Amino acid sequence: MQLSTAPYEERLTAPRSWWLLSFLVGISFALILVPFGTLPILGGLAGGTAVAAVAASSYGAVRIRVVGDSLIAGEAKVPVSALGEAEILDPEEARAWRTHKADTRAFLLLRAYIPRAVRVVVTDPEDPTPYLYLSTREPERLVEALRAAQAAA
Repeated sequence: MQLSTAPYEERLTAPRSWWLLSFLVGISFALILVPFGTLPILGGLAGGTAVAAVAASSYGAVRIRVVGDSLIAGEAKVPVSALGEAEILDPEEARAWRTHKADTRAFLLLRAYIPRAVRVVVTDPEDPTPYLYLSTREPERLVEALRAAQAAA
């Protein structure tokens, strides 16, 4: 596999506030277990925090990559030759494409805590997916990497 001229990789990590919420979930579990004694309280604090932290980490583990001649977004792997124009969406437009403008056939890799996105048209006539909606913190870099990969393909 040949690397693209402008490789791109981004992990859509959960915001820092979610880690504080994980600790608060642990405190909640500990408070529930107060009637049972000190050891269950500590177990509830550790267990509740760990479960919530694993959930936050796994939700934020999804990646968007442009590698060689492919766009890999979460579970989807699409050759750049099957992609058309990429459009950078500001927060207002991104919200519109997540709600009333959304097509049920589209591939959505969205994270509500990331306000900006990129919409990439799918030009493959065999693919029923009209576009890819990708939440990203760096839409300019993603579009630049897609254009470079398309030019190289």
